[in-house]
Amino acid sequence: MLLEATSVLKKYYGYDSFRKGQAEAIESVIAGENSLVLMPTGGGKSICYQIPGLLAEGTTLVISPLISLMKDQVDSLNSMGIKATFINSSLTQEEVKNRIHAAHNGEFKLIYIAPERFESPQFRSLLQSLNVSIIAVDEAHCISQWGHDFRPSYRTLRLAINELSTKPVIVALTATATNEVIQDICKLLSISDEHIFSTGFKRKNLLFSIEKGVDRTSFITNYVKQHKDKSGIIYASTRKDVESLSNHLQKSGIKVGKYHAGLSDQDRENAQNMFLYDDVHVLVATNAFGMGINKSNVRYVIHYQLPKNIESYYQEAGRAGRDGEESECILCFAPQDIQLQKFLIEQTQLQPDMKKKEYQKLQSMVDYCHTEKCLQDYFIHYFIQDVSDQTCGNCSNCMDEREKVDITKDAQIIFSCIKRMNERFGVTLVAQVLKGSGNKRIKEFGFQQLTTYGLLKNYPEKEITFRIQFLLAEGFLKLSEGQYPTVSLTKRCVPVLRNEEKIFQRSLRQPESVSQINDGLFELLRKVRKEISSIENIPPFVVFSDSTLREMSEICPQNLDDMLEIKGVGEQKLAKYGQRFLDIIVDQIEKHGHQPTKEVVTSVKNMKNEHPSFLETYERYKSGQSLHEIAKGRELKIITIQNHIIQAIEAGKQIDWETEFSIEEEKLILETYDKVGSEKLKPLKDLLPDDIDYFKIKLVLAKQKLGTMTKTLA
Repeated sequence: MLLEATSVLKKYYGYDSFRKGQAEAIESVIAGENSLVLMPTGGGKSICYQIPGLLAEGTTLVISPLISLMKDQVDSLNSMGIKATFINSSLTQEEVKNRIHAAHNGEFKLIYIAPERFESPQFRSLLQSLNVSIIAVDEAHCISQWGHDFRPSYRTLRLAINELSTKPVIVALTATATNEVIQDICKLLSISDEHIFSTGFKRKNLLFSIEKGVDRTSFITNYVKQHKDKSGIIYASTRKDVESLSNHLQKSGIKVGKYHAGLSDQDRENAQNMFLYDDVHVLVATNAFGMGINKSNVRYVIHYQLPKNIESYYQEAGRAGRDGEESECILCFAPQDIQLQKFLIEQTQLQPDMKKKEYQKLQSMVDYCHTEKCLQDYFIHYFIQDVSDQTCGNCSNCMDEREKVDITKDAQIIFSCIKRMNERFGVTLVAQVLKGSGNKRIKEFGFQQLTTYGLLKNYPEKEITFRIQFLLAEGFLKLSEGQYPTVSLTKRCVPVLRNEEKIFQRSLRQPESVSQINDGLFELLRKVRKEISSIENIPPFVVFSDSTLREMSEICPQNLDDMLEIKGVGEQKLAKYGQRFLDIIVDQIEKHGHQPTKEVVTSVKNMKNEHPSFLETYERYKSGQSLHEIAKGRELKIITIQNHIIQAIEAGKQIDWETEFSIEEEKLILETYDKVGSEKLKPLKDLLPDDIDYFKIKLVLAKQKLGTMTKTLA
């Protein structure tokens, strides 16, 4: 059955193999097992129910929380030749009946439905006419009262499922769930532990960073200007901040959209569509925007303020780089953000135990801003809790090479002061006592009499607070829950106080910028994609994702068969769009000789001094591996490996020319090259025998360019 699934993957989606975890989850669903799929945003969760849905006899119902998400998914499926539709509040009752009837007649394989629909007995009765084989519960964390976005309407799903005449397979999907939430989902949807499929929470293509002590508005304005051709989302906590920041960016000459719950439905829809269709590259929004947004080419997500919890932040930040391309997730932090989030928690109507939970989650978010451990690893610890320490090498903490300072003595003073204050007061008052403040409250409690009073008077109060927050993040201190938490010691303090353990910390970070890669052909392909999206009235990423266009620009397919090998190019899209993109690529090859020109600015990988990809290919080649062996081992296309060898030659690396072409072939290629009188490859290839391929031509021209006609060995 997996062979059939792989065939469907290639035919409709244009991929040769499944991503990590997809095949196992698909097998489980096909086998009729209720399953839970935990994958990060952009990890390919939807394929885990779409492909089983295409292979199953009946209809697949997809429970989806937002109208915009349904429309994006349905548009994307229809563009691939897969018949799908949605049912939500935008339809009349008659339209709902017609779509159910059409599904009964086999016109739709997948139907996207809002969870609120299942609260209606009339709608549940309508579903009885369908042969429902699979029910996919997207954003499944919404079903748990401990989830960060609990929705009571999700609780009615179990009742609706039990009423169906057939017993469908249930597949729940989410990107953000703690162990507590996972257990709740499995209990409510009857999913056993052996059918939980998790690929982890690490997103290798995302570069997480934290900006502290910066002018946020200026930082964001400069960043957006430096990345003016990239799509990005900027999240702010309040409508007022969204309005203020979007107005500032507009006045700075940046075309920007805004999105918050205070706008009309039409204004929100217009803002979302302008962003999806690349009519504006920047959108400033509250967290009302984004769940399920399927825009794959968001290159950065910036949080103007501290989010309320890790789940929300990880989900919102995860909207960057869904296509697998490197993207940035930046959090701008200021201490006053904590008070804002506490105020927002107090404004809710939550029960005391739920409020306590929200305060715990907020503190975990604050700790994230102050930890000096790997930021990706922080997420893994938060969601999984029992994993060993790892480093991603990409986040602002991993890339910070500054020497750490021994703060053991300061930490001992802080611990001692907290103990002498009977562990009954908050961070601010502790910092004021250590600073030696003379404010009224300190005198009321007599804290000026403590032996620790003023011991850190040489530090700014802000830096003392920063030290305490760091010690909280590292687990030496803890806070009580509530609007006014008190700070106390943990067992981790003991070895420090006994001088058995030292504590090290870095100073405040200065803002850094990340360079980007500029590719001329890639930009041309994006323009074509935009033209097609405007004509067909669909978002650009529905045509092809950024990662697909990037691979086209790097591999430069020479014909439609080669184009079909590009990840993300299925048969349907090849027939609809392939020739138009191919014409652009071939034109660029002819204009620029053996490869389109590419101006590469220093990228993040260069900044980390990583080994260039083409050199790894070259080293394998020199060790005796064939090009096909290298391609298989590196999981790259053969044409990519060939281009790596050309890059290595142009970089001054040497090869044994005689192993790649004969003297006669070299002579024939050069003679034909002289006749053609240019470096265009296609006219040259047309005049040569079929057994002389483009790679041989490129090698001979590269050798001639180097000015050597003799055999050269490394």
